[in-house]
Amino acid sequence: MSTSFKAACVQNCATPDVAHNLEVSLRLLGEAAGAGADLICLPEYFSGLETRDGLFHPAAFPEGAHPVLPAFAAAAREHGVWIHLGSLGVTGPDGRILNRGYVLNSEGGIAARYDKIHLFDVKLGAGGDYRESATIAPGGAAVVAELPWTALGLSICYDLRFAALYRDLAQAGARVLSIPAAFTKQTGQAHWHVLNRARAIETGSFVIAPCQYGTLAGGGECYGHSLIVDPWGEVLADGGEDEGFVIAEIDPAKADSARERIPALRHDRPFTSAGLALRPEPERKIKA
Repeated sequence: MSTSFKAACVQNCATPDVAHNLEVSLRLLGEAAGAGADLICLPEYFSGLETRDGLFHPAAFPEGAHPVLPAFAAAAREHGVWIHLGSLGVTGPDGRILNRGYVLNSEGGIAARYDKIHLFDVKLGAGGDYRESATIAPGGAAVVAELPWTALGLSICYDLRFAALYRDLAQAGARVLSIPAAFTKQTGQAHWHVLNRARAIETGSFVIAPCQYGTLAGGGECYGHSLIVDPWGEVLADGGEDEGFVIAEIDPAKADSARERIPALRHDRPFTSAGLALRPEPERKIKA
């Protein structure tokens, strides 16, 4: 479980055209595999996304009829690689969509599924209002996937802002954290690098964070800058703001070393917040 491996982030700009997105992402995946990647990670909604009036409309299909899964299962077998499909739109039972990530093994089988827990309901101003929960159903369970080399903690985009999730993933054995995203350019310029490095540092984990770049159909712009960060917070690879992929070597033993140097994951202490008079932040209405 401590063998080094190479991980790659694919960076694309999804359109509403699933066939086009598949062509681009499969080509980039093949290039990453040719460069020696063992694990190839793709962004959130890489296979299809548009916005309408601040609502997210990913390309969505029932899991059993999703065209992306067999295409990438075949790619996993062809290249002999593990693939993390950052997230796909999967139609849910209540009419909303599940924002679901998949880990595929090198034989094309589904090794893990994760449904995004935290939904992006924000008011950024100047037309940057988003209400993900209007079309997307939240997940409710953290997931750690077992890879041949180490354990991978799964998350998606807005989850990045909820540090407790990553602490739980690391304490459950994850030495690598995956954070696929379609992070907005406005928030990305301010927070993307800082938050990804913070999640790596505070858990002593590698972070692999593939992110879409460019302008989405219907409005909104993604930041790009897909990142691979080591457990000490050093950025090993940065995808910039164009189509392509980045690759870096992951040595899980370096996570163990970082955690021995700063064993914060073992230093949790019980405390009470009874004296804080906690007041929940009031809900703010966001117009659809």
